[in-house]
Amino acid sequence: MAILVDGTERVLVQGITGREGSTRTRLMIDYGTKVVAGCTPGKGGAVVHGVPVFDTVVEAQAAVGPIDISVVFVPAPTVKEAALEAIAAGIKLLVLIPDRVPLYDVLEIVRVAEQHGAQFVGPNTVGVLSPGRGVLGMVGGRAELARAWFKPGPVGIVSRSGGMSVSTAYYLGKEGIGTSTIVHVGGDAIVGLPMPEVVKLFEADEQTEAVVLFGEIGTSQEERVADLIERGEFTKPLIAYIGGVAATSGMRFSHAGAIVEGDRGTYEGKVKRLREVGAYVVDSFHDIPHVTKRVLKRRRG
Repeated sequence: MAILVDGTERVLVQGITGREGSTRTRLMIDYGTKVVAGCTPGKGGAVVHGVPVFDTVVEAQAAVGPIDISVVFVPAPTVKEAALEAIAAGIKLLVLIPDRVPLYDVLEIVRVAEQHGAQFVGPNTVGVLSPGRGVLGMVGGRAELARAWFKPGPVGIVSRSGGMSVSTAYYLGKEGIGTSTIVHVGGDAIVGLPMPEVVKLFEADEQTEAVVLFGEIGTSQEERVADLIERGEFTKPLIAYIGGVAATSGMRFSHAGAIVEGDRGTYEGKVKRLREVGAYVVDSFHDIPHVTKRVLKRRRG
């Protein structure tokens, strides 16, 4: 079935008239995602790649009907306003693409989303892609590349790195291993759907037989995934790679959320905790495909 996007959802693009919004809308449409409306204040009445544009989310819903997901491409300082507008309109899943969204804005989005029973991926994410079904955001870059690189299959991918989300799926595919859904949770310290929440979605997904996790130093997301395994809330095989082996306290590794502070979020701590609960932790990224193949073979008997 895949998670978060299965091709049936009706999608709104906030910021559709901007350069990134327009370019990525083309990708989503070409891949088969049902983009039914766009929203840019002051640009109502425009059309982008055949998609009607409205001034507000409420106007879009009134014109095109129910909307399931909003993909947000507005500038970082206005992400909170756009997200809260979508949530207030009843949209239950948002994908917040921009980076540099102020931390307190993200905390406010978290609070309001919880009040309304909504969820969001990001910020600072390349998005979500379920091979053969749909893409939310910018995963793959172009539809023809996404179709060539990512094939449907039994492995879910959850990553804190946008580039490595794509690379993981690509190298699994080279070994003949398809993926159910690729989820880049986002590179910031606080994200809407962190790794533990995504892993729980994969646990409930019939298509997903195993999950590959690309982790990094900083935050406690990977340790909380280990806690799920220990409590029996995630029972499928987990193949994990943690980036940042050479990082020391105070060093940021690539993303805003990938920073070691004291003894919190260290490479050693994450690897130790995941191995304690039986995850297959690989030392080299290039070991992921053959370890995953071996794990799937063992699982299937």
